[in-house]
Amino acid sequence: MPRFFCPQPLVAGTTIALPEAVAHHIAVVRLAPGELITLFNGEGGEVQASIVSVAKRSVTAAVQTHIAREAELPFAVTLAQALPEASKMDWIVEKAIELGAAGIVPLAAQRCVVRLSAERAEKKLAHWQGIIVSASEQSGRNRLAQLAPLQEFNQWSRQQDLHKRIILTPRAQRSLADWARHQPPQAVTLMVGPEGGFTEAEEQAAIAAGAIGLAMGPRILRTETAGLSALAILGALWGGM
Repeated sequence: MPRFFCPQPLVAGTTIALPEAVAHHIAVVRLAPGELITLFNGEGGEVQASIVSVAKRSVTAAVQTHIAREAELPFAVTLAQALPEASKMDWIVEKAIELGAAGIVPLAAQRCVVRLSAERAEKKLAHWQGIIVSASEQSGRNRLAQLAPLQEFNQWSRQQDLHKRIILTPRAQRSLADWARHQPPQAVTLMVGPEGGFTEAEEQAAIAAGAIGLAMGPRILRTETAGLSALAILGALWGGM
């Protein structure tokens, strides 16, 4: 059944006008009145709805049954990703959402090739937010991951929060998998460097601020592979895959 993000109240027994982007999608795939769709608004659960009318730029739907279904990991994982080259970040965001990431933090690290002005960063954030919505629709998630503003790595790494922070580094002696096997499921933030990795100074500063340095095993992974592999490892060991 087609799934769409609809950021508005979804009350059983009401007829609603769907957002313009959703209406356009429905028109493109030629869904007709009477066909069933699934809607979610990010507040938990989803609803079944039936299309009432389809016009060129508007679609209405009758909200029917609420289904209290969730597809979230039983622990929150935030992916703090240093900006990679070209469109790799698009792919990383999409796959991280599919794997269950609860948050994405774009970071500007010393070895990042990409440097974004405030205007470009704002446009990129809007673009990544759209990817989060699309990936959530596709993967069956009913809650949207939180997308943080672009932040400078050293400033961000000094901030304190309730999540345990893990910086992925080939310099570490212990692997993420080994560490996770001896830990209960918990909220964590995974810190992934750009092409070339974090500098040694950045790693040392992050560890001094409380981060745990862990490796991904005997092989060095690319920036677009490391965070996603780490998410898969935690999901497999702690549950949720």
